[in-house]
Amino acid sequence: MSEQQVYKKVFGRPESMKDQVTHYCPGCGHSVAHRLVAECIDEMGLREKTVGVPPVGCAVLAYNYFNFDMIEAPHGRALAVATGVKRVLPDRFVLSYQGDGDLAAIGTAETVHAANRGERISVVFINNAIYGMTGGQMAPTTLLGQEATTAPGGRDAGLHGRPIDISRMLAVCDGVVYLERCSLASLKHIRQAKKAIRKAFQCQLDDLGFAMVELLSPCPTNWKLSPKEAWVWVNEVMMKTYPLGVIKDTTGYEEKK
Repeated sequence: MSEQQVYKKVFGRPESMKDQVTHYCPGCGHSVAHRLVAECIDEMGLREKTVGVPPVGCAVLAYNYFNFDMIEAPHGRALAVATGVKRVLPDRFVLSYQGDGDLAAIGTAETVHAANRGERISVVFINNAIYGMTGGQMAPTTLLGQEATTAPGGRDAGLHGRPIDISRMLAVCDGVVYLERCSLASLKHIRQAKKAIRKAFQCQLDDLGFAMVELLSPCPTNWKLSPKEAWVWVNEVMMKTYPLGVIKDTTGYEEKK
């Protein structure tokens, strides 16, 4: 290489991510979701004003990875804590990062009421259809027929009820301005997920209302699949119950283009 030749850096760790060895299982979608959030925070110039709120769950150690202010919330109470932060510090960008066991189970009340009030909070919702951190129990989002430690024969509609599509439930709330379901199971889907996250963030910056992006995420360990099999399962099985796409959008962003 000549002395004049200069390499251009085209990929690196976002400033909003710490240099930290991951504790997530191989094939888990959390690490991908963390990267997307951090990239959006950097690109939108939000790092110095961001407050992240992760609750109990697999993302309980999110503060080890994100390089901005973080507040740990009790299980299910992330949106209650986030509401308090946003009300007291309205100039901050407030982000909650929650799993399905948290957002759609123990935190259902907090989720519904924060959405209905139209709290200016951006939510990243990780749906892996099972309780991850606590060992694979059935979650509200667990699919019919899907096995879990508390449903070894598979989820049965008559016994356990049907899966809760929390995003579609929230769509009826007037305070919600944007809901989109994306996936982390392919490069194409990951690119779309980043666009959705960025849009949800913009909703808060424009003071429009509550915005949430649901991310279908693989959990190879508790699904008892290899990482490759888990990603295929998201595409071929999980998406049938939770189809991808925009669920609600009253932002008017597309019309302004």
